[in-house]
Amino acid sequence: MAGRQGGFTLIELMIVVAIIGVLAAIAVPRYQDYVARAEAASGLASLRGYQTAVEERVLTNRTITKDSLGITDDRITVSAGQGSGENAGSNGSATLLYTFDSGGLSGETLTLSRETTGQWSCTTGMDEDFRPRDCDSGSNG
Repeated sequence: MAGRQGGFTLIELMIVVAIIGVLAAIAVPRYQDYVARAEAASGLASLRGYQTAVEERVLTNRTITKDSLGITDDRITVSAGQGSGENAGSNGSATLLYTFDSGGLSGETLTLSRETTGQWSCTTGMDEDFRPRDCDSGSNG
């Protein structure tokens, strides 16, 4: 069998390229969705990390500000209900707002709110496909 070289024909190579193209066309959008869901979950986890600190400050009638909570992340905003004196959280309400600044969720927000009754709720306006399981749909502001 001297003289015959083994290898792939042009049609076999084109079939392989076509299969890879189809797989990539399916996989890339699914991966982008996965990244957006992970980004949304990460934003909620960041807010949940400060939830205990806010709760403690409300229960001890202390000021709730970004500085008092030690928040250095520019994507997180803190606001508290108006109470008596300098203790902004003395009426028991507070809001933590996370604004996504990059990726597939750029411009979207996630809000973790404490009502005066002590109940916490999470709301977001993002698409249901990306919204964390613990968050309801709703407008954020």
